[in-house]
Amino acid sequence: MLRCLRVLPARVTRNFSRCCSNYVARMRFINKLKEDEGACLTALESGDVFLYHTLAPLLRKTQQGVFQLPLLPFKDLEGILNRLGKDGSMVKDSVLITCTEQNRALFCLDVGELDQRAVEKECGGNFVDLRKAFFTLRGEEAPLVARGQALLRWHQGNGFCSASGKPTTRNQAGSQRVCHSNGLIYYPKMSPVIITLVSDGKRCLLARQASFPRGMFSALAGFCDMGETLEETLRREVAEEVGLEVVSVRYSGSQHWPFPQSSFMVACHATVSPGNTQVDVDHEELEEARWFTLEEIRAALKLRTPPRDPRDQPPTIWVPPSYAIAHQLIREWVDDQEHPYDGK
Repeated sequence: MLRCLRVLPARVTRNFSRCCSNYVARMRFINKLKEDEGACLTALESGDVFLYHTLAPLLRKTQQGVFQLPLLPFKDLEGILNRLGKDGSMVKDSVLITCTEQNRALFCLDVGELDQRAVEKECGGNFVDLRKAFFTLRGEEAPLVARGQALLRWHQGNGFCSASGKPTTRNQAGSQRVCHSNGLIYYPKMSPVIITLVSDGKRCLLARQASFPRGMFSALAGFCDMGETLEETLRREVAEEVGLEVVSVRYSGSQHWPFPQSSFMVACHATVSPGNTQVDVDHEELEEARWFTLEEIRAALKLRTPPRDPRDQPPTIWVPPSYAIAHQLIREWVDDQEHPYDGK
């Protein structure tokens, strides 16, 4: 029986100490599943699994037109695999993702070796490209499918040891891979990326790459070079891409991002001197970059879905959707403009 995810992150409750106690218990439970093979298998057999097909998540559309992430109990998935001519034990290849507040474990599994349409028919859903899925899922489900895809992609790309060339084997939770010929242990990794919204005090700077959807602008972003601090990366990227020199930096937050292959986004606000705002775009990196006023940003934030402009008309400016940390940076900048800090 298909179910849809209802509870993911720990919710803040009035009884704060109880909330913290539940969180600690959940984290220790997840850690136990990563370390105890038997406990993880038991949790899988009583847990739920969501599916991918060649890294595209399975989604189901409700009667209200909302897309949801369907969850399959272990036994139901075994039955589906058997009906599709696959050994039901394949479900044991599932990777641990998290658990609900009720300590029901959630796993993911890629069934790319099966016929896509047959799986969709059995499960009553459709496999959707992850970039498209982000625009249709509820807020708490988007990071879940991103994490699942990132872990599955990592396992697909790390089947052999880089030192010995021998096959690696994963633990039951899928939280690590081991080369038994030399004892090396491999853990999933993320690439650190700085994303920054640059402001001159009255305007903010947004840019777009040629690969972006038509009309979409976002904050500047770039990978950290080996040995760099986050601050050094930020200043270098702004200088390289738009020819501006940053004078101050303020941390905002962070986010896992599955593209291109699992990035760790560190978000910051950066300020340039009002007397040094001439943009010099590196067109090898960016298609366009320019300053936007508060009114222009407000208008862009009102768009809930990508606009469908005729090709013979100038594109409507829009910004990344609410699940993206670039959206958070832009909203914070608007809030700072509308409610400036007076130092008191």
